[in-house]
Amino acid sequence: MHIFLDIETIPAQGAGVREEIAAAIAPPGNYKKAETIAEWEREQKPALVEEAWRKTALDGALGQVACAALAVDDAPPAVFYAEDWARAEPGILRGLFAAIRAAHDAARMTRPVFVGHNIAGFDLRFLFQRAVLHGIEPPAVIPFNARPWDDCIFDTMTAWAGYGNRVGLDKLCRALGLPGKGSEIGAEIDGGKVWDFVTDGRIAEVAEYCKGDVERVRAVFRRLTFAGAMQDARVAARGGTLTACLLWPLPESLPASSAGSRCERCAASSSAAKFPWCV
Repeated sequence: MHIFLDIETIPAQGAGVREEIAAAIAPPGNYKKAETIAEWEREQKPALVEEAWRKTALDGALGQVACAALAVDDAPPAVFYAEDWARAEPGILRGLFAAIRAAHDAARMTRPVFVGHNIAGFDLRFLFQRAVLHGIEPPAVIPFNARPWDDCIFDTMTAWAGYGNRVGLDKLCRALGLPGKGSEIGAEIDGGKVWDFVTDGRIAEVAEYCKGDVERVRAVFRRLTFAGAMQDARVAARGGTLTACLLWPLPESLPASSAGSRCERCAASSSAAKFPWCV
């Protein structure tokens, strides 16, 4: 079993956090004159405080989960969020954990594999920290302390870039010819813009974007593990019927041997083929 997971987070909502951040940001050490320091306080410090506060969205001790989405194997993603986002986090955690418990049969001999982009370095750690702070016990099957290369984890960032290196999911999707971030809502969005969407009353779009990231992670996983795509290509080359396909742009040229082949998903659709090997 594979559980594809993504969360979207927002900066600290606790009282006094901005003030604490502001108190910790001091002017450059070479600023000595009172008028120079006053000008810095007025012209530059507010932006520095805002930047530091926004970064708390990456800190499980301060930020909070705005929405979470998961998909089990080939099932459609489920997303957990609420319009009342400021007080939604406990319910999001309970809903997500309940879905994981329902999906995983504890009697199974093998643990599920959790798949995500930087899932070991961010998503799971953030979820664990927020669960601790709310006193919400997570399912024991979630590998919070797993390393990116452990069998119970498939981290698409590590699988592509190598341990210790980084690559953004959007950049990786574009390299693989997959739809980029925000394509499901027709807007430019990434983790750094989630807070802007939330404060604009667009939390539902953030939820759709979160689901889209789960779909992107699943598609990237299939590419990186050569699951589906290579099998479909081999079947098509033999003139057979494809069983699955990914949301890739249709190549300009296709092997002649694939002519007439359509996967079952495309054959059932009235729209023109949009998938590789489907003509």
